[in-house]
Amino acid sequence: MGEAEDRLIEAGTPVFRRTTVALAAAGFSTFAVLYGVQPLLPVYADDFGVSPAESSLALSLPCAMLAVALLVVSPLSEIWGRKPVMTASLFASAILTIVATLVPSWHGFLALRALAGLTASGLPAVAMAYLSEEMHGRAIGLSMGLLIGGNALGGMVGRLIAGVIADYGSWRLGLGTIGVLALLAAIAFWQALPESRRFVRSELRWRQIPSTFRHHFRDPGLPWLFAEAFLLMGGFVCVYNYIGFRLLEPPYSLSQAAIGAIFVVYLAGTASSAAVGEIASRLGRRKVLWLAITCGILGILMTLAESLVVIIAGIVVVTVSFFGAHSVASSWVGRRALRDRAQASSVYLCLYYLGSSILGTAGGWFFAHSGWSGVVAFVCGLYGIALAIALRLARLAPITPR
Repeated sequence: MGEAEDRLIEAGTPVFRRTTVALAAAGFSTFAVLYGVQPLLPVYADDFGVSPAESSLALSLPCAMLAVALLVVSPLSEIWGRKPVMTASLFASAILTIVATLVPSWHGFLALRALAGLTASGLPAVAMAYLSEEMHGRAIGLSMGLLIGGNALGGMVGRLIAGVIADYGSWRLGLGTIGVLALLAAIAFWQALPESRRFVRSELRWRQIPSTFRHHFRDPGLPWLFAEAFLLMGGFVCVYNYIGFRLLEPPYSLSQAAIGAIFVVYLAGTASSAAVGEIASRLGRRKVLWLAITCGILGILMTLAESLVVIIAGIVVVTVSFFGAHSVASSWVGRRALRDRAQASSVYLCLYYLGSSILGTAGGWFFAHSGWSGVVAFVCGLYGIALAIALRLARLAPITPR
């Protein structure tokens, strides 16, 4: 036991810093590729002559492909290893993003976006499994928070670059820039991430895969954490998908660059994910999750205000609360899944990205029929269910940690 403990990565050590920097770069790459198109949805609606809900497919379709692929890629990482799968994922999604900027048709563009989502699936679930295996229990909350912080930074920079360049140049140039940055991040990840020290390669038996997923649903807590991923991510993406349409219209009439600049609030998500992860490690996840979700509901309601300052403040609150809640829930999955962690992580993230895809597109129906107030009502309903689940999780009996 003492030898196993010595092999775990402790917070504050050089290998901890090297690992978290590498995974933060990977999160940056994946989320810039995935979400860089979000501020461009109004541009796609005009450029390709499609509705707001149809334009959201540029984001929803790759999220759906990523969600489904997670269930396959995760078991493959048990054979090929964590780092090789993540490295291949980062390079392929970056290259596909660059190629997508050269395609003239809407359907061709969507096809390449879908492929980028498919290849991006190698990073998220495998990264969570890598941290669960390699990090000491005292370090996992902080390391998971830093990983999610890298995701937030990638999402912010991707959106900001795409929005600003689209205003002064073209959306193709903006997305191409994101692809090049993602490629550089993939190279940095490949060079910096330490090889797994506690990973045990296993033989893949396809007939046994369903059982490795099934036992997670027998756990009294994991299915509820999976549901949290679906609801919280779906509501969060709805806010960001359609706020740009609202702010392009009077009385705000913001430019595409200004709307892209709003995504700077993702810096708040970067800070909050690590901070909330650390707080949850000290105070307990059951005490923090429901408070984060409650703050998210308050932030969503703030966006109903007429004042642009209050709207942006509401977006900040929504962002901080979401990344905090996601940091708590995702690390909780890693701690409750005592075996087949990659599969548990992949189920969590499958529901996470399905929420982004299904609920993110569904929000377009509410926007088309009831405007921004319809989107707010829809998202508050999702977060209300998530809050009820979090209160149930607060009464969950603990398991014996590793």
